Amino acid sequence: MQEPLEISGHTVAPGTRAHLEMPVGRLVTQQMLTLPLIAVHGAEPGPCVWLSAAIHGDEIHGTDVIRRALAAVSPATLRGTILALPIVNVWGFVHHSRYLPDRRDLNRSFPGSEKGSLAGQIAHLLLKEIVARCDAGVDLHAGSHHRTNAPQIRGDLTDPRVADLCAAFAAPYTLHATMRAGSLRHAAAALGKPCVLYEAGAPLRFGKAAVRAGRIGVLRVLRHLRMITRAPKGHATRIARKSHWLRASRSGILELRVELGDAVAAGQIIGLIRDPYGDITGRVRAREPGHVIGARLLPLVNLGDAVVHIATVEPLEASVG
Repeated sequence: MQEPLEISGHTVAPGTRAHLEMPVGRLVTQQMLTLPLIAVHGAEPGPCVWLSAAIHGDEIHGTDVIRRALAAVSPATLRGTILALPIVNVWGFVHHSRYLPDRRDLNRSFPGSEKGSLAGQIAHLLLKEIVARCDAGVDLHAGSHHRTNAPQIRGDLTDPRVADLCAAFAAPYTLHATMRAGSLRHAAAALGKPCVLYEAGAPLRFGKAAVRAGRIGVLRVLRHLRMITRAPKGHATRIARKSHWLRASRSGILELRVELGDAVAAGQIIGLIRDPYGDITGRVRAREPGHVIGARLLPLVNLGDAVVHIATVEPLEASVG
């Protein structure tokens, strides 16, 4: 039997699940802004893993991934501890916004500061109270700015610990992604905590495929860390070590001719751009072969707008049991 969990002024007994609130500060109305925290404290010792969602407040499907994944976990048989934050950016979640009230991007504000901006204080709290006590983490995201993503797990594949977590997650696509300064993943790596980032679906939506692949992946990571004994079968995955966005060659109304997961050939027409009269004024062509892993949802485009995300993929790996 492991020791009780002490976190943010609360005590969680072994073999139990608790719904907690982590205080951040007061809003203009003087109401307390708190972060919801689900602590699943297993009966037996083991690793500590964090799950975070909605760091960008409009990327909401991760909240459903966490709900569905934790529904399959029993505290009585869990080895170790899961600290799940289903809504990190509460303000953005409520206001359907990617940002915080001062327009700061929380995922560019790490490691933050105890006396900094609201974004900095939330980032500091998350690192201090959650990440610092964990062994690994999964950060759940979705497409932004009228874009959608095929289910994909991202991480620095040159780090063996991260590569192992990506392989365990077994999403349809696995992308090598270098660190971005100010991100949770970058700050976690500085603390020696491997973190993978799951991207799938569109903002402000619960996509079935995105939620299902996310749930499977989270449970598979928990099994990989020997926290649970059973997990669903993983997807056949395609590894991509580089990717690029195709952009609109001119402004107009986009007619997209591909869907997520499609394979494209070099020179293939990805989309047509028309004027208000319906006449074709531009074409978007693939520069090289690859797979569509992200796409624009809004058909109104300006010159240079991102249209389709193409990944250069390696041969398909077998699905993982």
